[in-house]
Amino acid sequence: MGKATGFMEYDRQDKEAEAPKSRIRHYNEFYTPLPREEQERQGARCMSCGVPFCQSGEQIMGMASGCPLHNLIPEWNDLIYRGNWEEAYYRLKKTNNFPEFTSRVCPSLCEAACTCSLNGDAVTAKANEYGIIENAYKMGYASARQVRVRTGKKIAVIGSGPSGLAAADLLNRRGHSVTVFEREDKAGGLLRYGIPNMKLEKQVIDRKLSIMEEEGIAFVTGCNVGKDRKADSILMEFDCALLACGASRPRDIKVPGRDAKGIHFAVDFLKSTTKALWANEMKPKDGTYISAKGKRVLVIGGGDTGNDCVGTVVRHRAASVLQLEMMPKAPEHRTEENPWPEWPKVSKTDYGQEEAAAVFGQDPRVYETTVKEFIKDENGNVCKAVLTKLEGRRDKKSGRIIMAEAAGSEYTVEADLVLIAAGFLGCEPYIANAFGVKTDERGNAATSKGGYRTNAEAVFAAGDMRRGQSLVVWAIREGREAAREVDKSLMGYTNLNIQ
Repeated sequence: MGKATGFMEYDRQDKEAEAPKSRIRHYNEFYTPLPREEQERQGARCMSCGVPFCQSGEQIMGMASGCPLHNLIPEWNDLIYRGNWEEAYYRLKKTNNFPEFTSRVCPSLCEAACTCSLNGDAVTAKANEYGIIENAYKMGYASARQVRVRTGKKIAVIGSGPSGLAAADLLNRRGHSVTVFEREDKAGGLLRYGIPNMKLEKQVIDRKLSIMEEEGIAFVTGCNVGKDRKADSILMEFDCALLACGASRPRDIKVPGRDAKGIHFAVDFLKSTTKALWANEMKPKDGTYISAKGKRVLVIGGGDTGNDCVGTVVRHRAASVLQLEMMPKAPEHRTEENPWPEWPKVSKTDYGQEEAAAVFGQDPRVYETTVKEFIKDENGNVCKAVLTKLEGRRDKKSGRIIMAEAAGSEYTVEADLVLIAAGFLGCEPYIANAFGVKTDERGNAATSKGGYRTNAEAVFAAGDMRRGQSLVVWAIREGREAAREVDKSLMGYTNLNIQ
């Protein structure tokens, strides 16, 4: 695949990012795509390796190695190297319903497992994917394609995140009539209200949704199934229901002073900014969102959502930002205990942290630290937080290393706004209860072993609602696999080829 000696002849060239101090002036995506000629040269770096781990999606030491969608990466790298962009698009779409999303927000599991990365720089698979899908829109390859034959079966998909959309896309293509229900005012789920514009501009979502509607999928927004509409009425109208409602129950921080004003869950904060941007043409007006302007911000959580909060408050012109991470800082490079092609457990500095460092002069992250108490002012607003250092200790019962409070390590910081980005605990109980779906010990919808059927008749579950908080690429895979199982249950067989 690619040019046999390309990986030796050409250096890796990736999309260039706008400088941090420049991009924080706006909320748009800030990467400049590679020119077509350079993109084809990057495709040439794919090295015809004997085992393409990039597309394996296998679990190694409990972590995914390579693309969970089994994207045919060597094939479309070769095709763009040879200038056959149209065929590259068809190979990409064979395994991925939404490359316009994954090429922007995926953490590139494929590149981490690229054979080139063993002794050098990985192939720019993510940038190549972006080039393929954007070229397809430009040239008209990605336009709507009408479904010619309908089966007469009706399916309700509850939730319009990446999992629900992927299932809806495949089931509609199969010929079933699909209606997607979304409780928010616009479809997209976490793609719209959980991921900031800087990573995924919302017109990219709307571009795809309009194609899906043109192809026959119906979207019902502002309808909270389980509250606004009973589950029984859904099952009476439709042949089956697929629950893809996400793991939207945020993990809280239960410490003294938690009831202070000015403490918000990260998802609520990010959603408020996105809605204000959309309503006010990318210029949010004061009072229409949770503002960090002029405030000393404390972000609790070191993951992607925490980083998104950091990038957003910098754009709000916060006075300062501090981000807490419970775990120790990861090493700068792979250790011997973390060899390729395992996912590299190394330290990374994401866009939000880069921007905070550029504005405030230092990385906002503090490791091995958590909150012990919030302190209120006379008006009940949060004004300070008592932090404590953590240290690893071996639990006597389980033998595992746990992070425990280090005695005498407390210190106090000033904070006017606190954003909790500590992850999620599973699906919201009301939706599972409405359909009579049992949940597992983690609060996720319980399904058949290795499958997507729940205990309730004609009810399936997929995505974060079934597997717990995860990546967009995993949600798409779940939706694709669930669609195949739904199709088989309705028709007695399935011809949906998802790999």
